[in-house]
Amino acid sequence: MTNVTGTKTPMILTINGGSSSIRFAVFEPGEPPRRIIEGRIERVGLPGARFTTEGADGQNTSETIHAPNHTTAVNALMDWLEKGIGRNALRAVGHRVVHGGPKYTQPQRITRELVDYLRQLSPFDPDHLPEEIELTEAVFRRFPDLPQIACFDTAFHHDLPRVAQLLPIPRRFEALGVRRYGFHGLSYAYLMEELDRVAGPEAARGRIILAHLGNGASMAAVREGKPIDTSMAFTPTAGFPMSTRSGDLDPGLVWYLARTQQTTAKQFNAMVNHQSGLLGVSETSSDMRDLMEQETKDERAADAVALFCYHVKKWIGAFAAALGGLDTLVFSGGIGENAPEVRTRICDGLGFLGIELDEEQDATNAPVISRASSRVTVRVIRTDEELMIARAVCRVLGLSAATKEV
Repeated sequence: MTNVTGTKTPMILTINGGSSSIRFAVFEPGEPPRRIIEGRIERVGLPGARFTTEGADGQNTSETIHAPNHTTAVNALMDWLEKGIGRNALRAVGHRVVHGGPKYTQPQRITRELVDYLRQLSPFDPDHLPEEIELTEAVFRRFPDLPQIACFDTAFHHDLPRVAQLLPIPRRFEALGVRRYGFHGLSYAYLMEELDRVAGPEAARGRIILAHLGNGASMAAVREGKPIDTSMAFTPTAGFPMSTRSGDLDPGLVWYLARTQQTTAKQFNAMVNHQSGLLGVSETSSDMRDLMEQETKDERAADAVALFCYHVKKWIGAFAAALGGLDTLVFSGGIGENAPEVRTRICDGLGFLGIELDEEQDATNAPVISRASSRVTVRVIRTDEELMIARAVCRVLGLSAATKEV
């Protein structure tokens, strides 16, 4: 059966699983891999799950499916692949795996040994790793001979300077792997490649802050092409406020809530990951778009937006200090790429760092949104984690555009 390209070239499937969603894309191998189609399964585990696709030819689909868990959702994806592309056209699957722990720093073929290691690592990230393991095993049960590749989101930050890795707790916990890991590494790796492409090697070797602002949000400081710090830490909960995550909190809050509200560790974890951030402060929505619409008539929404922008601004100042100055600021992620007003508020008052926005350019989400006179170049770069996964699959398996189906 020929695939959607009309050839017998093998296809690569990328899977980017979240706690209640799965993003996916189908690529034709090459350098770079060519995206054929992409899509999402949203509201996994909730009523009214949606399966949407968007083809490179402009053909889009959307339907409601039954997806009570990630296994059911990925089986729906496999059914769609068999009908629309053909099982024989699929050559490999690449997965975004949020945590690689201290051991894995490069994309790896998924083996039983790797899955066992990820199970042991699950307490590091109980909100992501169990679902990601479930996705790989669902694919294996359906297609046991299909190669699967894991791409680790922590890998980009693996060689942070020691002072940035250390957490200020008793030293014995370091031997258990407790350290700053950082996340959104696939996005940051892509942004650095794109910065080199659009601005040149000199810019990519400068003092750079990368701001991945989406439902999950973090920041990375990069100098001479190497990360020197990042806002997320041992878990993705750390850093500045996000859609439903709190970001950094006073550790004493744990003991206070335990004494006064009888809050358990499990309840506290659920609160700071799923009930806090924009949602917790606004009490209405975790979506920045909703809050921006409501802020003139709802003080809680205005507080949530203001808190987000204020904390991101503080992190930019802190990372500029760690870098010894700033040459380039990059906004990315759903909020960073599409919310001019948020970018404006974040950058307001940062003129002392050399940041001056061009209002007209910012309003159109232009590639460069700083003024010509700005000492710091401020860019908007659309990230592409799926492309990074597809590239990794091609490298690990030695695939190219000329590879034929076997």
